[in-house]
Amino acid sequence: MDDFHPLHIHWKPRRDGGAPLIRDEQRALSSADFAAEVAGLALLFVQKGVGRGDVVATMLPNRIDIVVAMFAAWRIGAAFMPINPALTSAEALYQVADSGSRLILVDAAARDRLTGTTATLLPVDAPPERSAAVLPDAAVAADDTALLIYTSGTTGRPKGVMLSHGNIDAMLRSIHAALRLDGDLSLLVMPLFHVNALLVSILAPLAAGGGACILEHFDRHSFWQSVRDSGASYFSGVPAMYLLLTAERGAIAPAPRLRFAICGAAPMPAQAIGAFEARYAVPVLEGYGLTESTVGATLNPLDGPRRPGSVGRAMPGIEVAIVGEDGAFCPPDTVGEVAVRGGNVMKGYLRRPEDSAAVLVDGWLRTGDLGRLDGAGWLTLVGRKKDLIIRGGENIYPSEVEEAIMATHLVAEAAVVGRPDAVMGEVPVAFVVAPEGGDADALVPALQAEIEKALARFKRPVAYHLLDSLPRNPIGKIDKPALRQRLEQAAQPATAP
Repeated sequence: MDDFHPLHIHWKPRRDGGAPLIRDEQRALSSADFAAEVAGLALLFVQKGVGRGDVVATMLPNRIDIVVAMFAAWRIGAAFMPINPALTSAEALYQVADSGSRLILVDAAARDRLTGTTATLLPVDAPPERSAAVLPDAAVAADDTALLIYTSGTTGRPKGVMLSHGNIDAMLRSIHAALRLDGDLSLLVMPLFHVNALLVSILAPLAAGGGACILEHFDRHSFWQSVRDSGASYFSGVPAMYLLLTAERGAIAPAPRLRFAICGAAPMPAQAIGAFEARYAVPVLEGYGLTESTVGATLNPLDGPRRPGSVGRAMPGIEVAIVGEDGAFCPPDTVGEVAVRGGNVMKGYLRRPEDSAAVLVDGWLRTGDLGRLDGAGWLTLVGRKKDLIIRGGENIYPSEVEEAIMATHLVAEAAVVGRPDAVMGEVPVAFVVAPEGGDADALVPALQAEIEKALARFKRPVAYHLLDSLPRNPIGKIDKPALRQRLEQAAQPATAP
């Protein structure tokens, strides 16, 4: 297989002359400055003992340094792994240990939470060591792991999704063909530990001779000013962002360079898309994909009719099918499991061959999501086989939250389900059973205090319901549909007799 040179394949100098290639809220880098920082940090990585096949990580809020570290890792043939800076110490240390990370670029907050790791902790503001050495590009094969992104799996323990340089190259070709990117500037509002942010908002424009502007976090009050100030031609977000922007009060000045917006990570109601487009006159392209497909699979078209409520058709170079319980492909308009095939499909899960084999079947990625394709290839999602909760674009697996609750030893049983939320899409809710003889009044406050130390804020249940016992189905399993029904009934307004 031909060697890849990601530094050159995955980004190009800005076509817009001396305009910054990339900037955040603190600084901006030209194409030349960016290349110099990448080379300097890559040399520092080598001096710290990092080499081809190692894993380099970052645990930082959104900032340019994450992107520089990613390309520096690739420059020397290492894989790159972004860590969510909101993770607790236990969560972050698990990810570092499981991945075998050799070096982590950190700020002060992350350094404190990573106490005890054997990985080298490199302060993000440490100046690169000066050296006259010239660092050659490492020989990188298309099948070498480029990104290691952790996502919740069927056991509730996060799994490392291995995305190769070839996966990234295939996904970028598909994105460019679908969106006709040519020197475009993106405004990044998604967190940089997400594959969506890295592929759609960073690599896609940089590989097309464009640039990227990084916001540390989404702020609905200042968002449109950021769009205008940056001169962005597109941005990618999650449904919660669009709902908040639609509800924002006051007049909004137009952003003339904005061509389109992309919505993914969770389903967005058709009426919500219509309301956003009616207010801002910006087309929203709803799509579908997952980390295991290097972010993309289907997308509503940039040109021609779009179908709010559908997540679009297969992107260029990607196949999408519906598979039945028997493993056979389903005819049009039949609900089944969504399957994806193409060069964008992951290598597999890190050191989890059984989990990989369960979802990579005959060249197809079995997504675990339920949907149907019509005769023209439009995909409509109808649910998930998994119990995954998607809160504002953040994936929460109930079993991970349940494990944390049970680890407190404050409850006898626990079950977590998703409750619909008008802004976040879903939020986690816990049902717990007090131990015999326990103090029921003190249970919930004590449990909340413990979970605050164990789980990142977005994973914590928004409510705890104390039950005498959890409902079970005939074979003895906890009946989660019954718990969801209980929440639905509680949300319904009372009717007059």
